[in-house]
Amino acid sequence: MTTAGWNFDNTYTRLPSKFYELSSLSPVRAPELVLLNEGLALELGLSLEALRSKAGIFELAGTKVPNGALPLAQAYAGHQFGHFTMLGDGRALLLGETLTPGGARFDVQLKGSGRTAYSRGGDGRAQLGPMLREYIISEAMHALGVPSTRSLAVVRTGEVVRRESARPGAILTRIASSHLRVGTMQYAAQWGTEEDLRALADYTIERHFPALAAAEEERYLLLLREVIQRQAGLIAKWQLVGFVHGVMNTDNMSLCGETIDYGPCAFMDSYDQATVFSSIDTHGRYAYGNQPRIATWNLARLAEALLPLLHHSPQQALAMAQDEISRFAPLYDQGWTDGMRAKLGLQGEQAEDTRLFADLLDLMHRHQADYTNVFLDLTFSDFADNAMFSSAEFARWRERWNLRRGQQDENDVLGRELMKSANPALIPRNHRVEEALQAAEQGNLEPVSRLLTALKQPYAHSEEQKFYRTPSGLPYRTFCGT
Repeated sequence: MTTAGWNFDNTYTRLPSKFYELSSLSPVRAPELVLLNEGLALELGLSLEALRSKAGIFELAGTKVPNGALPLAQAYAGHQFGHFTMLGDGRALLLGETLTPGGARFDVQLKGSGRTAYSRGGDGRAQLGPMLREYIISEAMHALGVPSTRSLAVVRTGEVVRRESARPGAILTRIASSHLRVGTMQYAAQWGTEEDLRALADYTIERHFPALAAAEEERYLLLLREVIQRQAGLIAKWQLVGFVHGVMNTDNMSLCGETIDYGPCAFMDSYDQATVFSSIDTHGRYAYGNQPRIATWNLARLAEALLPLLHHSPQQALAMAQDEISRFAPLYDQGWTDGMRAKLGLQGEQAEDTRLFADLLDLMHRHQADYTNVFLDLTFSDFADNAMFSSAEFARWRERWNLRRGQQDENDVLGRELMKSANPALIPRNHRVEEALQAAEQGNLEPVSRLLTALKQPYAHSEEQKFYRTPSGLPYRTFCGT
């Protein structure tokens, strides 16, 4: 155990060596701590004082190996925009897994830490802006109740990283339940033996689904089922908060059901199923409305990789896999429908609920209404200064809504509390994130700090959060910078 409190284990190195490459660190010139997630550090059992010390910063900067860590780059494959290719950690190193005082296990990964065996000509570095962006968005997602990797720290490297322009370099310390991906299974199926694939599947079960270990040969089918269930719940939560991942390649889908790899992600303002922010998604493959369909497609690729383990008969294995994939849609629909009922303060289930949801979303789309703010206004019966709320169509919809709620518009205390817990007062508004990042690159971290403080309790509905409610009203594009 280090003075910082790291308690490393390295179970990933017990897999066949083809799944990783042990790596040396690439020391940086002048590491400087920019952000430290104090709450997360304490959850991990770490010492804040030690993390802020020179030795602690050197560890977070990939300049010094923490005691017990064994840095490695993971190998994986992936369908990127539908095209299959060999990949791997090109600018990230897994230091190992740290065990918390409560016995929980988390991956500790340095992102932007330098070249690896899988860098394919890249420099393995990252710029400050994208690393801060992942920190902000991942922590916001966690606070919103969406399963996500977490961000422990951002460290400036003292070096310049050149992409479209030359900007300050940085390293992010990412914390995850694991970095096992659909693409990891694809890699095993494509370039490993059946025993390699089995070893990886068994490791995944041991790490995330230990209750399945006793299921003998059926455990691989149950593994697929569990991953499908977690992904259905995750994507439903994305849709409910208006999150657009932007690059749902199979290497960016975690087997444990966490949101991972915050590249060209953003949050939707005006409701539109076709919303795309990524500069490279020219055909809208990963648009907001396509996310459930793409998740199904990705999970089908996982099922393909697992076929040799599902049954000795290829035909039977295929039939079993198809049956499991068919479970995604009803699971997702249930998760999304339950979430929408909460957002509208509806208790119980009624057949007309889905029509009520669809008609509200159609109104939002036709009036270009802000997705987050509409639900917030409904929560607090604030119908001023909104063209949609002034329309005759909304008046008719509101009458149906009130009827469904039992005509308890002002006295439905339980319904109101349900809405307050399901409709965030704020999301990471795209323009506010960009303003904070621009200031940080100029050395002013105050906007980032204020934004992070506001995002910690999105369901608090405090007066201070109103500053972050206003959409920019301008087009927004994101880039694959992380």
